[in-house]
Amino acid sequence: MLNRRSVLQAGIALPIVLTQAEALAQAGDTIRVACAGPMTSSNAAAGDQMKIGAMQAIEDLNAKGGVLGKKLVLDVADDACDPRQAVSVANQIAGRKTVFVAGHYCSGSSIPASKVYAEEGVLQMSPASTNPKFTDEGSWNTFRVCGRDDQQGAIAGAYLAKQFKGQKIAILHDNSAYGKGLADETKKALNKAGVTETLYSAYTAGEKDYNAVVSRLKGAGIQVIYLGGYYTEAGLILRQAKEQGMAVTLVGGDALVTKDFWQISGAAGEGTLMTFSADPRNRPQAKELVARFKAKNVDPEGYVLYTYAAFQIWAAAATKIKSTDPKKVAAELKAHGPWQTVLGPIGFDKKGDVTVPDYVFYVWKAGNYSQI
Repeated sequence: MLNRRSVLQAGIALPIVLTQAEALAQAGDTIRVACAGPMTSSNAAAGDQMKIGAMQAIEDLNAKGGVLGKKLVLDVADDACDPRQAVSVANQIAGRKTVFVAGHYCSGSSIPASKVYAEEGVLQMSPASTNPKFTDEGSWNTFRVCGRDDQQGAIAGAYLAKQFKGQKIAILHDNSAYGKGLADETKKALNKAGVTETLYSAYTAGEKDYNAVVSRLKGAGIQVIYLGGYYTEAGLILRQAKEQGMAVTLVGGDALVTKDFWQISGAAGEGTLMTFSADPRNRPQAKELVARFKAKNVDPEGYVLYTYAAFQIWAAAATKIKSTDPKKVAAELKAHGPWQTVLGPIGFDKKGDVTVPDYVFYVWKAGNYSQI
């Protein structure tokens, strides 16, 4: 089965994203929406997931007549998971009269971008940003279709305390809003369960050689690594730990839900554990869409279906109130629901968080992950 980059390069039938000039020429008959995430950088695999989900959602909505009788025009924006670039992207999106954006991926991008969207009148729904600050400190416009780090961390910390009782645990993070936030919530839950980690430390994202980090772990006799960060560094740290002879188990969060993790870790990834929502590909509401994706040799893993669902929800609310006015749609999303999606029914609380998160554990075996 092709990976996401192969799919895009192979030219498998997906809708064409119109240019700004083309969209302006049709302005009276179109509604502009956007998908923003890391289309480049070390997290590009996640950006590919979002792009595939967004493009398929727009294709499907337009095939049914669009929204309120108008076709949807999609902009795909690259923030490279960089906060400053995310702000620039947000300003560009807002400047194009965009009413809705599915994004961003990294919490460190979603949080600063949300301030721009709030001021400029753009409704934002993240498929993936889990840091609590995104909605806790958000405004009228911030929503997410995933859970939060304090929910994910609570499950991870309790699991570590129970399953690895008596073992030496290290908690690592990359100092990002997502990575440190998740690591800290996991530490909090672990400590609450009566277990104190042997080592708590940060590492620098974007490097290739983590042998110094590994040597410190080895010297401390670490048996379990909980890593708050992204799949690239997780794969490298684990692989280099195994190369140094460490018999260690890696435990991570939802950022490891991509087969690119295994491409980096190789066989060292065997037995790696991670938290993520119950596999959306197995939900009955997603059966027909998943079949269509697989007919194109696309595996809709990770955040493909989450991004698709974000557009579904926005379109349903706009259709119901017969308006794409962002503030009116936002009010409708919080006032009513649940909204029917490929992820199942989704409702939002007053902050814009989903009302029923469902984190579970997965394990990596022979290059694939499955729910425990």
